[in-house]
Amino acid sequence: MLDRGLLRNDPEKVREAAEAKGEPCPIDRWLELDISRRNVLGEVEEQRRRRNELSKEVASIRKTGGDASTQMDESREAGRKVALLESSLSEIDAEMKGLELCFPNIPDSDVPLGPDESFNIVQRTWGELPEQNFEARPHWDIMSDMLDSAAAGAIAGSNFLVLRGWAAWLQRSLISWMLDFHMKAGMEEIWSPFLASRESMTTTGQIPKLEDDMYHIEKDDLFLIPTAEVPLTNLYRGKMLKEDDLPVRLFGYTPSFRREAGSYGKETRGLNRVHQFEKIEMVRLAHPDRSEATQEEMVAHVEEMLRLLELPYRVSLLATGDLSFAAARCFDLEVWSTGQKRWLEVSSVSNFRDFQARRGNIRFRPNGGGKPLFVHTLNGSGIALPRIMAALIENGQREDGLVRLPAVLTERTGREFLNG
Repeated sequence: MLDRGLLRNDPEKVREAAEAKGEPCPIDRWLELDISRRNVLGEVEEQRRRRNELSKEVASIRKTGGDASTQMDESREAGRKVALLESSLSEIDAEMKGLELCFPNIPDSDVPLGPDESFNIVQRTWGELPEQNFEARPHWDIMSDMLDSAAAGAIAGSNFLVLRGWAAWLQRSLISWMLDFHMKAGMEEIWSPFLASRESMTTTGQIPKLEDDMYHIEKDDLFLIPTAEVPLTNLYRGKMLKEDDLPVRLFGYTPSFRREAGSYGKETRGLNRVHQFEKIEMVRLAHPDRSEATQEEMVAHVEEMLRLLELPYRVSLLATGDLSFAAARCFDLEVWSTGQKRWLEVSSVSNFRDFQARRGNIRFRPNGGGKPLFVHTLNGSGIALPRIMAALIENGQREDGLVRLPAVLTERTGREFLNG
């Protein structure tokens, strides 16, 4: 949610940001309502002032035994007008707040301007792309019966997963390793609900923008979470922190559920795009002065994981048209998939500035005193499955059909090959 001062004083900035993100921008209607609201507030204050004056007149007349019926009638009429004006004010406020939920966050000044991912800027790459003297196969061919699409379809429908045997073992092993890796980095582990309320989803920006992409339990008005970002951020909704509490460094494992209603036609084969997937999520609540440094730290943390997994990767700064509704700045981390011969996104590390904090009213008191400030919130996948599995399987394949594990997993599990 954007500051009302920004909406009022710099509407062009809001309009430009929405255009850059390809979002609607009802700023003109909001400005109309803002003027109406201030006019109605002025009328309310005027009627309240008049009612107070009349009350004093009635008291004075009664002291002298006079007839104050005229003043009493006027006072009641002023009260009736106040009630009507306050009702009108409530309607205006409700519409303004509804519109405010539709304004996207303002991209940072260094975010490249462009309508789609082709305008993203690659910041750096790491690792050599695998070279095989045989035709590399995609992971769905290598996994064969370990990826039981028929069973998944019978149980839940298309674009769900059933992993069997060594594929299930790989997912469990990766989750366990990732959780330990984050814990050793000093973050607090959270085990949270996999369902979230409408208010929680609104805080992090999924609603109203992405409601159609969410799985909704209508009877209870609850949503299956699309990412652990939702419960982790909402742990602090409505909270007032102390400056010394910052940064808050959280991580947690959850399944993630996304209908992705707008994704039809995209690559959905194998593990690439599914409605339920597992991942570890990191969330930070940071001092505004440490916001950018915190994002860089989170990106570096994910990079270290990818290097340990021996996966060639690249880090890209997203262009405005590829930036999410709520993000001010985002880095994507993609790993190379040798069987598909393309890059697969496995983590997005986003800085929301105070956008989510305003929606969720998450603030802190500065040490030196003064007005409470909104925290800056950030989140990043650390890391998302199952694309990591796809890359590990494809990049680790050998001509004899075996799939070699990276050393970090071999040392942890004692297993050198997935299917050996």
